[in-house]
Amino acid sequence: MEKYLYIALFAPLVSSLFAALFTAQPKKQFVGVVASILIFVSFISSSVLLMYLYKGGEPVHVEMMTWMAAGGLYIPFGFVVDQVSAVMMMVVTLVSTVVHVYSNGYMDHDKSFNRFFAWLSAFVFSMMVLVMSDNFAGLFIGWEGVGLCSWGLIGFWYGKESATWAANEAFIMNRIADLGMLIGLFLVYWNTGTLQYEEAFAKLPALDTATLTWTGIFLFIGAMGKSAQFPLHTWLADAMEGPTPVSALIHAATMVTAGVYLVIRAHPLYDLIPHVGLFIASLGAFVAMFAASMALVNRDMKRIIAYSTLSQLGYMFAAAGLGAYWVALFHLMAHAFFKALLFLGAGNVMHAMDDELDPFKMGGLKEKMKWTWIMMTIASFALAGVFPLAGFYSKDAILESSFVEHHYVIYTVLLVTAGLTAFYSFRLVALIFHGEERYKLFGIHPHEAYKYMLVAMSPLLILAMIAGAFRHTFFEFVEEALHAMHYHIHSEVTIWIMTIGTQAFVIAMIVYAYKKYARRGIKVPDGTSEVEQSFMYQLLFNQYYIPYFYEEYIVKPYKELSEVFWKRVDIKIVDATVDGIAKVLYSTGATTRGMQNGNLSTMLRWMVVGLVILLVIAVAIGLGARYSEEMSLFLSGLGVK
Repeated sequence: MEKYLYIALFAPLVSSLFAALFTAQPKKQFVGVVASILIFVSFISSSVLLMYLYKGGEPVHVEMMTWMAAGGLYIPFGFVVDQVSAVMMMVVTLVSTVVHVYSNGYMDHDKSFNRFFAWLSAFVFSMMVLVMSDNFAGLFIGWEGVGLCSWGLIGFWYGKESATWAANEAFIMNRIADLGMLIGLFLVYWNTGTLQYEEAFAKLPALDTATLTWTGIFLFIGAMGKSAQFPLHTWLADAMEGPTPVSALIHAATMVTAGVYLVIRAHPLYDLIPHVGLFIASLGAFVAMFAASMALVNRDMKRIIAYSTLSQLGYMFAAAGLGAYWVALFHLMAHAFFKALLFLGAGNVMHAMDDELDPFKMGGLKEKMKWTWIMMTIASFALAGVFPLAGFYSKDAILESSFVEHHYVIYTVLLVTAGLTAFYSFRLVALIFHGEERYKLFGIHPHEAYKYMLVAMSPLLILAMIAGAFRHTFFEFVEEALHAMHYHIHSEVTIWIMTIGTQAFVIAMIVYAYKKYARRGIKVPDGTSEVEQSFMYQLLFNQYYIPYFYEEYIVKPYKELSEVFWKRVDIKIVDATVDGIAKVLYSTGATTRGMQNGNLSTMLRWMVVGLVILLVIAVAIGLGARYSEEMSLFLSGLGVK
């Protein structure tokens, strides 16, 4: 099985390097085709490993070589494929394959077509390193790799100032969080003497609660940045400046799920500190409702779906924080399918609408884009958690785990969020595909996407529909790796009532959204209506003024302070000192340059000057020695020792 591990890991790297060979050349279609094939090969290898484990095989563990060995520190390039990493590998490579194939059509007319695939495949390789490493150091390499690649992909259209700004924001925000993660890794090594998962986790029970608590907190800070949890959340919506396939990959299966994966992978640590787990669950529930509320009024199609991702990440953290790690992983997997489908469907709509993102300027597109309408509608039903789609089973399991563990506040928040999710999801569907054809007012002539792009999306559509049926199989598969995840159901009747009530609430919100936004007569908001001018609308529309707060009270003061240090310290002190030394050396050189003019007479004169100086020094030394000897004799005569 080792060869399949290597193929799954390195096929994306080969794909990236191959595409990189052509980045300076005009678009070559075969670059995208070859890159897609190599990612598909990685998916096949990941699937083989998954089936091997499912049939009872032992986890595959390889150690390629030693990376660091100094004193007691030993870090190898080691990789492991167990039940958790196998699920992540399958999800990452499946969604990546779909995105690569889809991108051949979506980026068809982009002048940087080849460069796009180099970055995209490198992103997949970094994520594979992250999920397959058998130690925290390897995980951190992949962690930083996806951060770098996300910077390149979000800012792919670097000619747009908004794109480069968003890329820098994502990169800097994650570096702030990664400082916390690094501290967590140092604490792990300092207290266990190793960064290998198995060895470190085996030594954790011997540590005191305070050490475990701080380690768990700092590791989670890293997860907060990567998975865009409050207050490090603002970069995620702004990351929509990148190409839509990038959004599908980042928001569905790779970068933003890395934080959830970290908590799941480190579950032996978080099992020992349930109070930190409760904080994670509470923050997750808050973020779920917080993000959903902002999606209610947003007028950017991609940002609405991005806020949805942020909200669903909150669900995953809520489950992981409560110890239901398998539920968090199951929702991560199910969410990847229908969220990637939603983003790629949004990409179809953008192409059809000349890159228009305001759903109020659309309407009636189901006649022009029948297949995209069907796919996005089914994906929205799955996102809303409607039976029997994948989202129903995964989201219902999260609600169930919070309810039976008596965390009723978390349960209530997540339940309300489920209703909000249903509303904003079908608000978007209704505005885009139903009602009158408002796009005609703007001279847009929509069309359906290429057929092969729709075919590429079909696996996601199928999995969004049927993945939930494998809930018990999934549980049995990951049970060995995630053993601390059992909870007891006290009353089947209570669970049934809870499930039926949730479904009724969700369906009611869907119907309400359709009645409100699928009707004819919807006008493009211009900010003058009473609703738009209300306090609550402005609060949600402006993201609770958090970006404004960051800009006014963090970014601007930091910039002003930096300018002060630049002008008064850097220029007047540091630069002045360095320049002063350079000037002294230069003037000294200019003065003494005449010594080396090549004239024999001049050189003889300088030789005489040098001889005189040496004689003077010799005489001074001799006189000094004689004076010292006489002084010593004089003092000894006086009896002074």
